[in-house]
Amino acid sequence: MTDHASFSNARRAWLGAMLGAAATGVSAGAQAAPAFPTKPVKFVVPFPAGGATDLTGRLLAGKMSEGWGQPVVVENRPGASGMIGTEFVARAPADGHTVLVGITTHIQNPLIYAKVPYDPIKDFIPISQICLSYLVLVVRPDFPANSLKEFVALVKANPGKYAFGSFGAGSSSHIVGERFARVAGLDMTHVPYKGSAPMTTDLLGGQVPCAWADVSTATVHINAGRLKPLAVTGPKRAPLMASVPTLLENGYAGFEPLGWVGLFVAAGTPRPIVDAISKETMRVMKLPEVRARLYEQTLMPVGSTPAEFKKTLKDDSELWGKIARGAGIKPQ
Repeated sequence: MTDHASFSNARRAWLGAMLGAAATGVSAGAQAAPAFPTKPVKFVVPFPAGGATDLTGRLLAGKMSEGWGQPVVVENRPGASGMIGTEFVARAPADGHTVLVGITTHIQNPLIYAKVPYDPIKDFIPISQICLSYLVLVVRPDFPANSLKEFVALVKANPGKYAFGSFGAGSSSHIVGERFARVAGLDMTHVPYKGSAPMTTDLLGGQVPCAWADVSTATVHINAGRLKPLAVTGPKRAPLMASVPTLLENGYAGFEPLGWVGLFVAAGTPRPIVDAISKETMRVMKLPEVRARLYEQTLMPVGSTPAEFKKTLKDDSELWGKIARGAGIKPQ
């Protein structure tokens, strides 16, 4: 065998070894990505059934169950402004099979409570911001005010007489309600509820005269004539509620931020599993029927990546902190 032939054979052997190693590496890499899900997935909603968070969670769970071929079960764990269900997810095994369906209270609770049993940033990995939501100030049809201007005049003329309901202490509706009362010069008592559903029930029954409700929960009652909207939050009017002016239009600035619903898993969840949940979430969020259902609930679909949601959490933490301070709210 010539030196040239020996060199060629050696070169072929080296290339074969390298290709074999590369193939082995690819195979090992593929095997390193764990199969997911390997059992039923639990979506934990830290609020009662019937509210916007619950409805959104159930919408996603149904579609993701179809995509994964595994049951996705929604479990409501309400209480303590969402902290009971949220802590449950923080302490759950970091394997991606327990997912938090959280809302803006996730980053707002530390603004209200001195002792929160978890760190909303360090103890979780954000998956996706699912949708954005508006708040609306609603009253019963027999309430003696038909506009925000009339509402302010009435409450000012009767200091201490009127209370406002929120869907939870530390929630967007609590913070917005307190701040609005402060900037409008109103003497009102805050009545917190454990979710939108019980708050709406009491509002309809006359146990509380007005409330800052999420638009998605209030819309059906507004359309049926059971509730009367006076103003919405946000930089512009809410979809499907174009006749209701914003607080900004009424001369009250600083109420432009919107609430959101988002998915989280416990810190320590392996990156491939986070990516798998993110991929399925984004697939579902692109489905026309899912987007249409969210729009019907007056929720604006988003479907962000983990990195985008992480930035939103940082920005919103600073923004809501400023709003809470403007409302005179301090951790207690």
